[in-house]
Amino acid sequence: MSLRIAYFINQYPKVSHSFIRREILALERQGMQVQRYALRGWGDAVADPEDAAEQPRVRYLLREGLMGLARANVRVAMTRPRCWGRAFMLALRTGWRADRPLPLHLVYLAEACQLYLWLVDAGVQHVHAHFGTNSAEVVMLAHALGGPGYSFTVHGSEEFDKPQALHLGEKMRRARFVVAISSFGRSQLYRWLPVSEWPKVQVVHCGVDQAFHRVPAQPVPAAARLVCVGRLCEQKGQLLLVQALALLKARGMGCELVLAGDGEMRDMVEAEIARLGLQAQVRITGWIASAQVREELLAARAMVLSSFIEGLPVVIMEAMALRRPVLSTCVAGIPELVQPGRTGWLFPPGDVDALADAMQACLAAPTGELQAMGDAARERVLARHDVDTEAAKLHALFTQYVGAQVRG
Repeated sequence: MSLRIAYFINQYPKVSHSFIRREILALERQGMQVQRYALRGWGDAVADPEDAAEQPRVRYLLREGLMGLARANVRVAMTRPRCWGRAFMLALRTGWRADRPLPLHLVYLAEACQLYLWLVDAGVQHVHAHFGTNSAEVVMLAHALGGPGYSFTVHGSEEFDKPQALHLGEKMRRARFVVAISSFGRSQLYRWLPVSEWPKVQVVHCGVDQAFHRVPAQPVPAAARLVCVGRLCEQKGQLLLVQALALLKARGMGCELVLAGDGEMRDMVEAEIARLGLQAQVRITGWIASAQVREELLAARAMVLSSFIEGLPVVIMEAMALRRPVLSTCVAGIPELVQPGRTGWLFPPGDVDALADAMQACLAAPTGELQAMGDAARERVLARHDVDTEAAKLHALFTQYVGAQVRG
């Protein structure tokens, strides 16, 4: 039996959401029909050709503007008044003491009306959302309107920071099942569910694209170069990374640092680089495609992350698949993958001295030692994060929770 599944994401495709694209394509390779829905993203410039290929396959709720949503809202309210009334009361409850103003939750209801109409028209049997924020709320409201059941994947860290403001427990209780991307993530979701419902929380790791783990082995370069991949923002801690580089310079150790990414804190990061006189040592690439990310990782001795909070970053998996050790803060699900002394270094978040020490240890290590760590890293990540293996787990969950109801 081939189930008709839909995915709903706030913005898709998106450079930081490549793991969602990989997951969808892996499910389709296993014979599942997947419809794509998103709020926005139809006009975004995308660096990756694979993302560009996805855009025409996505149906966007906001493409017709607020008037389109208003028409869908009126249509559902008139044809299914009781269901609309229940969904309206649910939107009010989730908008009470929420992280966003109440009027936005009424907009989510209008979005859910449009999504409901499309799901029913396409004969979708289940909808899966990524992130436990407004995307999960929209699919929950669409279900309350009479649409198909839903599930969603929680990544963190936003959901872990404000679970009550996001009404995470309500979203999980109404879901058929919930996915966590790490054991740590699952433990945080347990906190907002009764023990009797813990079995509905399952771990499915984000998968590594085959384009990364099929790359032939390349030796660790002798050059003193480290790369950090990620959005330039507060939680990623790049300001501390630049400060740690200044400490290394003061210790007489040269190093080139590549910041692969862009974001809202780019101006602040550039100002800190200038203040510390590190313009010759730091290069910011801006947003780059997956192929360029691979090249930057392969040209570095290791990847370094200075994040304050995370879920379990896909870029760690990509670096390890390319046989590169990882230096990272020991937060959330990262210690489940990065093993100190075997596949990389871990250090406390917010500790610039410890970060500098880890960078110095990596730069001083013989390339043979780094190569051995890289080989161990690849072995570990392929055992835990193969995209087709993880998609098969998700496929099994859809079959278990959705297929049984369809047959019934």
